[in-house]
Amino acid sequence: MRSAARVVVLDPVGRVLLLGARLTGPTAIPRQVLFWYTPGGGVEDGESLREAAVRELIEEIGLVVPAGRLEGPVWLRRYVSAWGHETIDSRETYFVLRDVVHEVDTSGQTELEAYEDQPHRWWTAAEIAASSETFAPRELAALLPELGAHPWSGPPHVVS
Repeated sequence: MRSAARVVVLDPVGRVLLLGARLTGPTAIPRQVLFWYTPGGGVEDGESLREAAVRELIEEIGLVVPAGRLEGPVWLRRYVSAWGHETIDSRETYFVLRDVVHEVDTSGQTELEAYEDQPHRWWTAAEIAASSETFAPRELAALLPELGAHPWSGPPHVVS
């Protein structure tokens, strides 16, 4: 089992920043984008979920923010998948970060992240809904409007 923290990064007009996963395992050769997902990753020993989310934003996209700017958690997701020859049972906790104006900087990525050479893109909910691509969570287009323009105040929703 792997605890993970993810961040729904929204720009001032409500677009979400997504990364394109291209690897099926640690020794695989990068392929075309398999699915699009939010920045984030595994929680390291001694880290809180918020601390992990902040660290992952720095590593993956070069965005430095105080933990207090993260709203939520907003969503909880369990995702079981193959990673090379292992099966990973991820328990993902999502936070939201609003009004971000940022140019992605990948210079802080881990060696594996840099090897994967993930594309990134700002997407609208309408673009996601109209796309034939795969997204994580699967119902991302329908979930984005619920985040709205107001701070999250409710309990997290379970998503798939």
